[in-house]
Amino acid sequence: MFGAPYDSRYAPPVLGQTSEVYSRYFNEFMALVEAVTKKTQKKAIIFGHSYGGMVALEFVRSTPQAWRDEHIEHLILVAPTLPTGFLGALQTFIVGTDMILVPTATITELSARPMWRSFESAMVNFPSPAVFGRQPLVITKKRNYTAYDMEDFLAALGFGEGIEPFRRRAVPKMYSFEAPMVPMTCINAVGNRTPLQLVFRGDDDFDEPPEVAAYGDGDGEINLLSVLAFDREMGRQPGQEKRFKSIKIANANHTTVTINDFALKRVIQEIIEVNQVHS
Repeated sequence: MFGAPYDSRYAPPVLGQTSEVYSRYFNEFMALVEAVTKKTQKKAIIFGHSYGGMVALEFVRSTPQAWRDEHIEHLILVAPTLPTGFLGALQTFIVGTDMILVPTATITELSARPMWRSFESAMVNFPSPAVFGRQPLVITKKRNYTAYDMEDFLAALGFGEGIEPFRRRAVPKMYSFEAPMVPMTCINAVGNRTPLQLVFRGDDDFDEPPEVAAYGDGDGEINLLSVLAFDREMGRQPGQEKRFKSIKIANANHTTVTINDFALKRVIQEIIEVNQVHS
């Protein structure tokens, strides 16, 4: 087993985009895979969880098809942050996140919010209009905002400087559903109340956490409707549809799907089965 750590501040590019950071990272990733497959005389199984799942997906999609056929046996994604987006990404952008800090009396999610918003990764998983359509995602006294209104919402947040990078980096990803064209398994937790709509009661006060007005199914972070939309896209694309498997695990969430014994055993079982089939 080999690791390929990435810089979570940056967003992996979709086809047609460029990234100095990820260009270097993907080259190093390719070199690692080539070295391992040469040493073991076996194709590689690429595994990624959460944001790492998105990085793994974009890595595979960035490589030439002939290289994939030669070096990649299987792609396994667990609770990946997919191009379809999810409301949780928007929620953390609004109020901040503790993913980048250890909260103290003086360092809070709110105080660290400007730093979080400066990262490409902060807005790259906003809900995709292709999935969430015209349903209101954020409700305020002045207006409602759908997935189509994210540029207006960035302006309402007082973050107009984010509109250009959002348009340039995030919007193309929202519609990037090209299949990786390798055998792929996508594993997601389900059965958790997952935010689907946010309400702000105050007057343009986005410093106070919003109320969750509606929940849907999901893993507590990623909406099930996003997962199902990705499943449909993979299942309908020629060359991928017969090489795609989707697994749903109940009684686990976005984090515990790789921690709880029963869920972790199911994930490991999938890896073992892939190894056995091709050993």
